[in-house]
Amino acid sequence: MENKKELRGWLDKFNLDHPLVIAGPCSAETEEQVLKIAHQLKDTDTNVLRAGIWKPRTRPGNFEGVGALGLKWLQRAKEETGLLTTTEVANPIHVDLALKHDVDILWIGARTTVSPFIIQEIAEALKGTDKTVLIKNPVNPDLALWLGAVERFYKQDVKNLGVIHRGFSTYEKTKYRNNPEWQIAIDLQTKFPDLPLILDPSHIAGRRDIITDLCQTALDLNYDGIMVETHYDPDNAWSDAKQQITPQALDQMTRDLKIRKEVSQSQDFQEKLASLRAKIDVIDNQLLDVLGKRMKIADAIGEVKKDKNVAILQSTRWNEILGKMILEGQDHGLSEEFILKIFKAIHQESINHQEKILSK
Repeated sequence: MENKKELRGWLDKFNLDHPLVIAGPCSAETEEQVLKIAHQLKDTDTNVLRAGIWKPRTRPGNFEGVGALGLKWLQRAKEETGLLTTTEVANPIHVDLALKHDVDILWIGARTTVSPFIIQEIAEALKGTDKTVLIKNPVNPDLALWLGAVERFYKQDVKNLGVIHRGFSTYEKTKYRNNPEWQIAIDLQTKFPDLPLILDPSHIAGRRDIITDLCQTALDLNYDGIMVETHYDPDNAWSDAKQQITPQALDQMTRDLKIRKEVSQSQDFQEKLASLRAKIDVIDNQLLDVLGKRMKIADAIGEVKKDKNVAILQSTRWNEILGKMILEGQDHGLSEEFILKIFKAIHQESINHQEKILSK
């Protein structure tokens, strides 16, 4: 698959003056619920109504969707509001039912993207379709697996493609439900700059209070749109209640989000600079996170040394690290001077941490 301007064709047809907005409930619950949300969204910047019909839950026993019945509700919502519709499909049966109910956009969930076998089956079921297919990133941080799923649809002559960044699972607890790992999406964007990239802040956040910040970061990184879970009564939603916002909150958020506009004759320069700086901000945050984790390990080492009455400074170990990092740094285009400065600072901070442990 090669990057081509034609990849943006389906998105360009919207002729939007703002990023694409996909919104709607995590799950279709009742016909009344779907229609009420759709009508509340029709006068916002929302272009596409989303609703989960089949819900693959982590553990059985939770609400797993209303099934094919909900497709009729989406169809009616489309007729009454003019909004396009989208839902997740996880197998060829879902595909067949969605197409029969004239769903406009089909998305592939993160749990499905991890399996080339299932992706191939769905791709073959959609062979030659003119529907738009959006592929969410796999649950694990694997760019090749993500792109591989896109390529399987592309090889089945599915021309209208896009990707959804919904974050990646991690065993460690963070402030996110799924770590964004922005660099993976940035790398995908670098390889295929014309492949529409959409953010799913709801599944990254897992809570509604940081959704706006995530959307702003995405816009700063030149994402093409957002998919936000919305419900008129989020706290009582049947699934993922904590990460849904009201249609009114969505409307206000889209008004508040900052989209770069022309501020001088050097528009191209300003846009490129802002995009690159946003990428730097993401990486800087990642650096701080990694350094914080390193210092926690240093604390643990301090505890071990205290227990065995061992000195903090281990000169042989330190010299080995420094020599190795200088060589590794050269492979990454980093000067010896820079490596010496940064690792000496890291080493000193580690010593400071361990001194605090031993002095207790």
